[in-house]
Amino acid sequence: MLLHGIFPPVTTPFYPDGNVYFKKLESNVERYSRTPSAGIVALGSTGEAIFLSDQERRDVLKSIRDVAPPNKVLIAGTGIESAIETLRLTEYAAELGYDVAMVRTPHYYKKQMQPANILAFYRTVADRSPLPVIIYSFPQATGYDIPAELVIELAEHPNLIGIKESSGDVEKVRKMVEGTSHIRRSATVTETFDAVTPRMLAAASSIADGNGGELVQVAALAGPPLGKLSSAAVTTVGKMKTRQKEVGFQVLVGAAQKLHPSLDAGAAGAILAFACVAPTACYEIYAAWKEGDAELAKLKQERIVQAGQKIVGEFGIPGVKHGMDFNGYFGGPARLPLLPTTGEVKSEVERLLADIRN
Repeated sequence: MLLHGIFPPVTTPFYPDGNVYFKKLESNVERYSRTPSAGIVALGSTGEAIFLSDQERRDVLKSIRDVAPPNKVLIAGTGIESAIETLRLTEYAAELGYDVAMVRTPHYYKKQMQPANILAFYRTVADRSPLPVIIYSFPQATGYDIPAELVIELAEHPNLIGIKESSGDVEKVRKMVEGTSHIRRSATVTETFDAVTPRMLAAASSIADGNGGELVQVAALAGPPLGKLSSAAVTTVGKMKTRQKEVGFQVLVGAAQKLHPSLDAGAAGAILAFACVAPTACYEIYAAWKEGDAELAKLKQERIVQAGQKIVGEFGIPGVKHGMDFNGYFGGPARLPLLPTTGEVKSEVERLLADIRN
């Protein structure tokens, strides 16, 4: 699965009484789907997944899946402290039609999170997962920073296709990219080299055969081994033309204020909390970089550095949600123990976003 581009890890809206506000969730996803974002991430840290019940997590996954268009890659945050519970939620996400599982590093028993534990955890999940898996490292929240050497070792597993690295450590990104550069994998893409999801293939097949089609298995997107099929070769599914693209092990980052240097270090894209507030502003950095316009990418990066750092890094989810309200999405309240933003913080968020409206 191609994971290039910008992905907003959508927030979970709540009513004032704390119940999940599904209509607002669906409205936000529909709006993000009209932006240049490559896909949608459900149940990330920004989605307050750790505060949700098991049933709420499943309901949120279904709500997002029901409204997301087929051309957007759907990533489900399925990481729970134990491997067995992680697999149960991953299997449910696969049944719904998600494309990738994002599994955060287990961290509660920190002294026991030695290399052998982490290797066993991720290899067990990857062995049994019906979806390709990306590692999710967020040491600011978990207190556990998975070493680059361990990621490089895990990257050899064929079903571990990438990592979301949220530490903001650009040198760690560079080290992981260089250490996994020997890994050769391919993904099915469109003629214009955008991601192809099973939902897109199913829709194309149903148009061709007129009988509604069937869900295409995720394995169909892996394509043949490199060398067996030229990347220039085109395959037709219904009226949709696809080809293969070499992707290797894909490193995504989570710090908007360091997006441009992370891309220069080899990152394929990003899952950014700040993209919940301003998805187009984040995409403009990626687009300029992809076009080779380093000066424009630098200017676009400088535009959001302060806002990304303060709103996400200092004010946290309540700040992100107020930024969403300010930019026309629905943010609303967070769940306790997160407290509402103060008037002073709201004013600061609005000042920071004054020229970042999208």
